[in-house]
Amino acid sequence: MYQQQAQQSKYFENSIQTASKEQLLIMLYNGAIRFCKTAIEAMKQQRYDEVHTNIVKAQNIISEFVITLDRNAPVADSLLQLYDYYNHLLVTANMNKDTASIEQVIGFLTEMRDTWVEAAKLAKTAPAPAGVKHV
Repeated sequence: MYQQQAQQSKYFENSIQTASKEQLLIMLYNGAIRFCKTAIEAMKQQRYDEVHTNIVKAQNIISEFVITLDRNAPVADSLLQLYDYYNHLLVTANMNKDTASIEQVIGFLTEMRDTWVEAAKLAKTAPAPAGVKHV
């Protein structure tokens, strides 16, 4: 059992170290979605410590989005407002043990993740501007 966990941990660590920025962003969205879903399952079973732990993990990922956001990007202010709203919903869900708020966040995160997946695909297939080389 321990050896299997160690191998999974090594695989995960390697995946992170070799991922592109786009892949890392998508991995973070997937993680936040997974933590939210785990919190809902724990709530159904009244395991409130586990609910809290998973909501906080999702909030930590959203905080990472805020910290790493390029504030000069045209959409930065809108994204900051969205991330703030997601955190508000998660705090409310944690205080009130409300699955509906978490499900709302899952919907928003899923939509954003899917947008980034499409953007990453488009970026790979788009021709480079004249004089610009893909790395």
